[in-house]
Amino acid sequence: MFTYVVIYEIPVYGVHHFSLNLWNSSKPVKDPVKKPKWVNELEKNQPLLDLDTVILAINSVAAAKLALETRVGFKRSVCGFFIIISRSQSCVEYKENAALHRNSMWSSLAVDLLLGNLMGLALLVHAESVCQWILTFANVITNELLRSGSVWLMGVPAGFKLNTELAGVLGMISLNAIQIWSTLWIFIGFLFIYFIKGLALLGILFGATIPAALIIDMVSIATLHVSTLHWAISLLYSWQIQALAALWRLFRGRKWNPLRQRLDSYDYTVKQHIVGSLLFTPLLLLLPTTSVFYMFFTILSTTIALTCILIEVTISMIHCTPYIKIFLWLMRRRRFPSGIWFEIASCQNDSLEFARHDKVCSSSKKSYRNNDRGKDRSSIMVSFLHSNFLSIGQVVLPHYRKVFSGVSDIAITSAHGALTGKRTVSTLGTCLPSTMPWLSIPAREYWCLCRNSVLACMEERDCNECQ
Repeated sequence: MFTYVVIYEIPVYGVHHFSLNLWNSSKPVKDPVKKPKWVNELEKNQPLLDLDTVILAINSVAAAKLALETRVGFKRSVCGFFIIISRSQSCVEYKENAALHRNSMWSSLAVDLLLGNLMGLALLVHAESVCQWILTFANVITNELLRSGSVWLMGVPAGFKLNTELAGVLGMISLNAIQIWSTLWIFIGFLFIYFIKGLALLGILFGATIPAALIIDMVSIATLHVSTLHWAISLLYSWQIQALAALWRLFRGRKWNPLRQRLDSYDYTVKQHIVGSLLFTPLLLLLPTTSVFYMFFTILSTTIALTCILIEVTISMIHCTPYIKIFLWLMRRRRFPSGIWFEIASCQNDSLEFARHDKVCSSSKKSYRNNDRGKDRSSIMVSFLHSNFLSIGQVVLPHYRKVFSGVSDIAITSAHGALTGKRTVSTLGTCLPSTMPWLSIPAREYWCLCRNSVLACMEERDCNECQ
């Protein structure tokens, strides 16, 4: 006969509970160097119990105890009402997860408003200096970088001999676009101080993410001339690359089949080969000039896109950081369990006797039972049930992975687009945290559900009183 007694602290909401999620947590103690025979035999046996069910029962024991005490101390009608409530929220682990999920939105909102007030007050105090600095920075970028760069590309950039006529045409187009935008920017500069103050007020009222999103839009508008020039040059560069690739296939006797998405053999005529040779040579010789202008504006456009992506990452991290979990982890780590382990207090039978404080870690769902090959021996085992706890990184990183799960192959896509003349990625494509359940349905439907739930509880209580 085998008797196994497990001593554990009753899970209480807001204090602690048990969980089988391991999260790759390290064991609190080292395993014994030599395991007893009964442990090796247990590892070979098939599990009799499902530890998920056992842990669920342990986490629900406090609610069952409360319901039992309520049944003894109150009338039947009131008891039935409390049993319904405790049954719906019987598992402490479920209550903890639901509360954390509910409070995450409010904590993110509070931090967002706090950062918005700090940023807004700072902008209001230094609005004029910030406005002057931005205008000076914009003029330096326009005059020292864009104008000088375009003039430099029209000459002999880095010792490369370019086509003078094509470089002159592309350079004059760039200079005219820059001059037009500079003229418009003079009129915008007078209103820029009001825009800074508007951002400050929005940050104070609605939080930091609203003005941050507006800054992304304003950066895109303020650099519209760079984006337009990059689009025009990339279009020219892409057409040139595609024409050279098609002419190269002509020389090889191959033709692209758009229906089957493959290269097929094709017999070209002599006239087609002559026309192809006449077109291939000038296009190939003009490619370095186009490439230099394309690389210059691609670098500028990529820098602007990286700035916007950095602001987008900041917004996503403000939304997805679990502030309430970090605070609770600092105050009470026991609310974040990660796996269970047993501390054996005593184990006695006819042939074995273990001392106190032997450790056995549970990292798999196995039930411990005695198997002495048919021998009937009286055995008693007493152990304490303990939990491992999550580290701060294990608490925070899953939220970041969930938000940035849609970000993949951004660098490869951008590099391929830069080489082929396609537009590069201007946004990271992060996913905002999932909204609360009551935010996924219309307000009218939400209040109808609340009213029906209250009425259903009242009707059930009336039925119990009638009984």
